[in-house]
Amino acid sequence: MDLLEYQVKEWFGKIGIPVLPSQRIDHPTDLKRLKIRYPIVLKSQVYAGERAKAGGVRIADTTIDAIAAAQTIFNLPIWGELPEVLLAESKYIGKQEFYLAVVLDTAVGRPVLLGCKEADIDWESAGDKMHHVVVEQEFSPFYARRLALKMGLQGTLMQSVSSVVEKMYQLFVQKDLDLIEINPLAVNAAGQVMALNGKVSINERAIGRHPELADIAVKIANRHSNLRKSHLGNWDGVELHGKIGILGNGTGSMMATLDLVTSAGGKPGICLNLRHALLTDISPTTFCDRLAKGLNILAADKSIQVILLNFLGSVPQADEVIEIITKFVENHKKDTKSQNGRSSSPKSRKESCFPRLVIRIAGSEFNVAKDALDKLQQESDALTVVENLDEAVAEAVRLAKPIAYKKV
Repeated sequence: MDLLEYQVKEWFGKIGIPVLPSQRIDHPTDLKRLKIRYPIVLKSQVYAGERAKAGGVRIADTTIDAIAAAQTIFNLPIWGELPEVLLAESKYIGKQEFYLAVVLDTAVGRPVLLGCKEADIDWESAGDKMHHVVVEQEFSPFYARRLALKMGLQGTLMQSVSSVVEKMYQLFVQKDLDLIEINPLAVNAAGQVMALNGKVSINERAIGRHPELADIAVKIANRHSNLRKSHLGNWDGVELHGKIGILGNGTGSMMATLDLVTSAGGKPGICLNLRHALLTDISPTTFCDRLAKGLNILAADKSIQVILLNFLGSVPQADEVIEIITKFVENHKKDTKSQNGRSSSPKSRKESCFPRLVIRIAGSEFNVAKDALDKLQQESDALTVVENLDEAVAEAVRLAKPIAYKKV
């Protein structure tokens, strides 16, 4: 369960992470009673990313400008989501920006501190630019200082950044988080640090231990149910209406794949992030549980012709992943055989709606899965295995193009 930025900033302020003066805006007229000085930055409060590119972040120098900007943002959908709230925040001029995060690494079962001297970066695909420190034992300030030193920081700046990382870790533990992120942490000319944007992902199965989160969880669940079809439940994903369904194991990789499909001339359909479980799940779910359910959801959508799987980095239970994909391909064979048994006309072939698979797995588990997937690919034309993402996107777009049948 993710929080909105204004909620994250409230948590940051309470625990001592520096944040700018800000005010929640529920209606454009609230700006007539603004308590912070101009110029300000107005930010759309939605769960979708890339607000600035979509026009959801605007600077205003006067009340008139702010009200006009707020009216525009309130009516601006981002990934199909309209904001119910805006955040008005003092404008801040930073000379340098960093990325900081604490994330739960499910592969090792330990928290990991992440830091990068570049902002606007995705921790899942940052590569060598991202520095990390695994918290192997009970946390101490040593871990935070070690991360700051790995980032090449020194003196007062090293102390300031490590202090922020310590407070991030405290919040991470207190609230049972899967992820806490500051992107960016800005540094001004005086060397003062400021969290300009933040993200928090709460472990959904820990909500019961935090009664103060129950109301937030219910509101998020109700809002998501209005945005998505009933069969999608409360998946962390995006619902579009194209021919290419997308399954990813991270928000960043999923959104990047969606953008690439669109740029290549394809039409994305439902996109699901398998990293997170259903918000309303009572019992724990594994990555493989979500993979099986995601494939079934997309296969049930008659508009989906191709399912593009983009798994980057660590994929839990790699052997079981292969089993699930194999079972899906076998069901494809049965569907095709059933269609051919009834009729061999072009119409019946066109109505055979079981989608093709295009699979891209890149990371530590790719070698484990590669041989099994290559063998499966030789046995069936229902899937294509590609290691390069651009090639995978191109293949998915090619397969989703309409087929022209000759008249007989």
